Amino acid sequence: MKVHRRFLNPTVAALVAVFLLATPAVADEPLDGLFDKLKSADARAAARLEREIWNEWSKSGSPAMDLLLQRGRDALAAGNTGEAINHLTALTDHAPDFAEGWNARATAYYQAGQFGPSISDIARALTLNDRHFGAMAGLGAMYEELDNPQKALEVYRAALAIHPNLRGVSVAVERLEAKVAGTDL
Repeated sequence: MKVHRRFLNPTVAALVAVFLLATPAVADEPLDGLFDKLKSADARAAARLEREIWNEWSKSGSPAMDLLLQRGRDALAAGNTGEAINHLTALTDHAPDFAEGWNARATAYYQAGQFGPSISDIARALTLNDRHFGAMAGLGAMYEELDNPQKALEVYRAALAIHPNLRGVSVAVERLEAKVAGTDL
């Protein structure tokens, strides 16, 4: 998929950077312990902890909203991005403080090749959950596709600071460090 820079709104990019650097972590006791363990976990334990974190993130507190999230994810898995965006838009409309709704819709927009709306939704997800390593990894991937290795590297490093074993991100950091330094692997 060819992506043009016009999809990346500079204002949105600046907001994302501000959120990544300035948003204080909101205390969330059930997750705090998982994140503490994640920092020092080996790869196998980290995978288990990551699943537990995603399970917690997927709980909106409302069965109806959880159903919208699941329908959106199911539509994405089936390749129906338009349907996924519709379900997830209903979710973000009805549960605007549910970070995972924004992150899931960002994923749907990304799969639809709509980077501007995806980045905007990631900014919202990170405003609500500044430890969302999945949103950060997605943002890093978009910056890579937009040929902005420096920003991708910054976001990937932020994700690794939270989840040191995040699959594929360490490799991306090594690749981008070489690219930014002027040597391709």
